[in-house]
Amino acid sequence: MTKEELSALTDQELLDKAKKTKTNSLINALFIGVMIGVIIFSIWKNTIGLFTLIPLIFAFKLFNNSKNDKALKELLKERKLNY
Repeated sequence: MTKEELSALTDQELLDKAKKTKTNSLINALFIGVMIGVIIFSIWKNTIGLFTLIPLIFAFKLFNNSKNDKALKELLKERKLNY
């Protein structure tokens, strides 16, 4: 969500979204760890190819998704809300 869309939400909706974000970030961290494990296994078996590139693409997308949550954290700080 963009910062403008987030600023239109009420305080309670922002807190609910922050809780969901916290859960999602833990799940994303787990998936990124698994994908890094797949990449290391693939390199260890000396097979750098599609099996290595697909987890890299997914890890990149998950990592970028977590960067988008910074706008939510900034807005929570502006409104002085704790989650």
